[in-house]
Amino acid sequence: MRVLALSPGSLEDQMDRLPALADICQKLNATLQVACDPQQAAPWKLLPCLEKLLPFSFEANPTLADWANLLGCVREPDFQICINFAEGQQVNLMLSMSHIPKRLAVEGFACTDQVSLGPGWTAQRLNPFLQSLGLELDADQFRLPVAAEVLDEAREALPSGDGPLLLMSPSGQGDDWPAAEWHKLPETIKTRLPALRSMVLPAELSLSKRAALVANADVVLSSCPVSQRLAAYCGTPLVALGAEAADLPERQEIRCLGCPQELATLQSSDVLKALGF
Repeated sequence: MRVLALSPGSLEDQMDRLPALADICQKLNATLQVACDPQQAAPWKLLPCLEKLLPFSFEANPTLADWANLLGCVREPDFQICINFAEGQQVNLMLSMSHIPKRLAVEGFACTDQVSLGPGWTAQRLNPFLQSLGLELDADQFRLPVAAEVLDEAREALPSGDGPLLLMSPSGQGDDWPAAEWHKLPETIKTRLPALRSMVLPAELSLSKRAALVANADVVLSSCPVSQRLAAYCGTPLVALGAEAADLPERQEIRCLGCPQELATLQSSDVLKALGF
């Protein structure tokens, strides 16, 4: 079986859809093709079920020729299911001319099964897509498959020592927790835990290498939405600065602290408390 996903949106949007599509493909023994912006495609490359990426920038005002090319890509292989996160007349016209028998979407005249987003955190809200296929999603159980060699390479890059590793991932945005606070936090913790190791997650690394570093950490402190999702999908304890509780699974080792508008004035004592100090 072959599944098609039409997936516009940001890198965070792509990551929020991983558990649902991975679960569908696993339970139906299917392969996956994804149409999305090439700049946002990295999360899909982490899934073993991915067969092919179809480069398509939904937000870049695609021309009629672009839609015709996508239709050709969609009609050529034998898809049984389409999970459509795109909206608009053009995508519906394109899908209505495809041969895909089951087309799931929140709205649109081309869908054969109309679904509404469900309750829960962001990834879990896609459960109705699976329910339309007779399946159930438990997004909290999803874990990113990171290759062993990538994990080994990440371990080589870690600070020396055998103490617990604090991995920090600031968003770098103007409304982030101040850089001075990020900088002094490890030294403050070391007064109580001298063996602490710490490092900042390099933003320029590939997503798979970032995931491997996150998987090797003992705890992640992050105001970056992508890193927060990586921690959730790797099962690594996380303190998520500026995240809404609905963005992440309700899990004992995940703590959301402060709203985005409060990060500039967030007290280091509150961060230390969230980290267990």
